[in-house]
Amino acid sequence: MKFRIIFIITAVLAGPGLKAQQLHTSSMYELQTIFHNPAMAGNLRSDMVGLSYRSQWSGISGSPQTATLFGSFDLPKNLLGVGGYAYNDRTGPTSRTGVQLAFAKHLPISEKARFSIGLETRFFQFAIDRSKLNSIAGDPALAGADNRFKFDMGFGLAYNTEKLQLGFSISQLIQSKLDFYTGNLSTNAEGRLYRHYYLHGLYRFETAGGTTFVPNFLMVMLPNISKSEIQTGLRVERDMLWVGAGYRFNQSYMLTAGVNINKNFSVGYAYDDYINPLSTFSADGGAGGHELIMRYNFNHKPSTRLK
Repeated sequence: MKFRIIFIITAVLAGPGLKAQQLHTSSMYELQTIFHNPAMAGNLRSDMVGLSYRSQWSGISGSPQTATLFGSFDLPKNLLGVGGYAYNDRTGPTSRTGVQLAFAKHLPISEKARFSIGLETRFFQFAIDRSKLNSIAGDPALAGADNRFKFDMGFGLAYNTEKLQLGFSISQLIQSKLDFYTGNLSTNAEGRLYRHYYLHGLYRFETAGGTTFVPNFLMVMLPNISKSEIQTGLRVERDMLWVGAGYRFNQSYMLTAGVNINKNFSVGYAYDDYINPLSTFSADGGAGGHELIMRYNFNHKPSTRLK
């Protein structure tokens, strides 16, 4: 158990020897693109607010748990979009609490297509509960203050039609230092925020029988590691229900399902079956992940936005 906790802490702090993805994502990322791209503010199929809760490696004590409140709104008279999210992310004795605010300028290309440019600001707090770290007390990587308040920025581009969505964005441009490390190693070994590059897209195929197929993808690129993270998926929608499947390359398989309770309110669930890096703990249930999302969609006049 001690090894598992230390492994998770190291991944979160992204200090010497391991530089992991630092920003949380979702197994239902195509429903929450505001997480990755500020240019998607106001570009979803309806204005909406939502809640999500994600638990990873659920069989392991101290595993990552993330709660998020998010929203996206179109201001068609001003050709603007606003949105963002607030979150709390906990992993063992460490936590991150923050707010992201997104602003997008929409540039109509045609009646059914537009290009968007977005900017984001991020404010967040990193915290460590040292009372849970007695077994590794004195570690110089954790010898600084218990809390760190940080600010960062990002930008994004997006192209949207009634059926197609494509976007590119960069987060954590400033790359703020976390300053938890107080030892004598070089500054290159200090924990810090790293730039995340996102490329995402989806396409909606609507059949004559009323079934809609939505293939989608998300690529996360971090220059400080040698490999990119790629997620692909397919969602099938029919009347009130939708189901989906996906694959996060070399990490996990994903199954999703949801129901549109009415025209405004929907609920979705995702299960992750992890194959790496914690597959060795699958025998005791440590390789599973769960995610729940609830969204409330506001009605629109057909002339005010892309469908």
